[in-house]
Amino acid sequence: MSNEVKDILLINFGGIGDEILFLPTVISLKKQFPDSKITLALENRSKGITSLTDLIDEVLTVDIKSNKYKKYTELLKLLFKIWTKKFDIVVSSGGNKFISIFLFLTFIKQRYGYDTGILSKILLTKAIPLNKNQYAATMYHDLIRELTTINTDLPQINIQKTVPKPNTVLIHPGVSQMSVKNGMIKTVSAKVWAEVTEKLADKGKKVILAGGPDDKEVIEYITNNVPHDKFVNMYGKTKNLKELAELISRNEIFICSDSAPLHIGVALGVRTYVIFGSTDDKKLIPDNELIIPIKAQDCNCPLRPCLWEKRKTTCETLDCLQISSDYIVNILCN
Repeated sequence: MSNEVKDILLINFGGIGDEILFLPTVISLKKQFPDSKITLALENRSKGITSLTDLIDEVLTVDIKSNKYKKYTELLKLLFKIWTKKFDIVVSSGGNKFISIFLFLTFIKQRYGYDTGILSKILLTKAIPLNKNQYAATMYHDLIRELTTINTDLPQINIQKTVPKPNTVLIHPGVSQMSVKNGMIKTVSAKVWAEVTEKLADKGKKVILAGGPDDKEVIEYITNNVPHDKFVNMYGKTKNLKELAELISRNEIFICSDSAPLHIGVALGVRTYVIFGSTDDKKLIPDNELIIPIKAQDCNCPLRPCLWEKRKTTCETLDCLQISSDYIVNILCN
């Protein structure tokens, strides 16, 4: 594959976590085509990814989640934007059968997407087999196997790292309110997070709390139920993803829920502990000693992990999230 200058359009709809997991694909393409211009089409809620990387030259935003009736209007608007530019290559991560039609309608010469059936084989330059049973960053990277032999295993972000302060634990307890609104409970209760905060402090750890607007409820519970001398409250003091990443990098240990910040921890190489319930840790974190999943020990649910593959919402019993604060603290401190 020639490394001549290319105008490359990447399409990846999803949350910030998805965009971070997509970064290895961006990195490998930029290495293969160092003089290329890379444009990323993404949802409005995820445009903050540009604060974590300098490889994305331009973003095209769409709003396809806030109102399902606007979805196709927004996609049509995106097509109009694409038609005003000249791209050599388009790569899309979508697994919907409609994606191959959309990519064909861009009229971009080289079109790469997942194999979703006969139409994708006809309309795409290459329909890539979709293997969901692997780390998501690797799954996305499969899309460009025909374009480059370069492989990037993990996300990488551009921040100025600092030496972590010894004996510090940063807690980012929340998950996106969009997932909660859609019936996806992916973390332990605020009560458990409060207990973890206090017990870590009692073991001599310097505990720092962090979070954004989506984490307001759980942070307020912790601050109302744990003595203030047992933690440093950094809630709301990070203005963007870059500042959050810088804060994560300053701490020896990072613990969070299955949410976007965990992928920042992965990218930074910080020792990161992640609460997992209904989602599949093998698909969301790499297999390395720095990233440690924390899961319920005695959950016998035959559907686990169930979310997305077997269910669209979590169940009422949430047996997979019956994780005690003592169990969490013992894992972090041993």
